[in-house]
Amino acid sequence: MFTIEHEFDATVITLVDEGEDLPLTEDVTISAFEDCVTIDQLDPRTDEVMRITLSLGQVRDLAAALNLPEGSYRLERAPG
Repeated sequence: MFTIEHEFDATVITLVDEGEDLPLTEDVTISAFEDCVTIDQLDPRTDEVMRITLSLGQVRDLAAALNLPEGSYRLERAPG
């Protein structure tokens, strides 16, 4: 399950782990800003939120990587 919310400065997607497969993991919150994307998840061992920040270029590479076989790649960016 997931939710999508449009806030003033970001689009926020929350991924909820559900189902019969145990153990379930904590919710993942993805916030897409103008210049970066953050991924937050509570670490239940420390009770702290862990954050990863990706540049928009890294997000584009990640999206492409999900559909490619094993290997090393460099995406060419269109000028402009």
